[in-house]
Amino acid sequence: MDQQEGETVTHRDTLKIIIRDFTVSCSIGVSDGERRKPQRLCLNLTLEVAKPTSYDDDFSRVVDYGAILGQIRRVVAGNDTLLLETLADRILRVCMSDERVLGGKLRIEKLDRYAELGGLGIELQRHRNE
Repeated sequence: MDQQEGETVTHRDTLKIIIRDFTVSCSIGVSDGERRKPQRLCLNLTLEVAKPTSYDDDFSRVVDYGAILGQIRRVVAGNDTLLLETLADRILRVCMSDERVLGGKLRIEKLDRYAELGGLGIELQRHRNE
């Protein structure tokens, strides 16, 4: 149905930041052999963010995905965890430190753990409590 002049259109936007196939390396794993050398990890992250009050190119009204990438790089660079689950928790915690991030889903896969697999990993999904 076409909008008539003066008519108000109501809708609900959902805005997401998508980071796909972000490859990083870090020491992680339960066994000493696994931690002996850095492993390549592939991160796929979707963050649901609060929409700005208007879409007017005002950078201050949106979540800076460049800053999110920088935060993830710092978490990974300082990683001292054994488990992907713990690393995923830390990454989502830092992403959600911005109150405009309402929730997120992070998949982390080890790319080199088993030669016959393209990847092996976990997925963690988190939402703010209402």
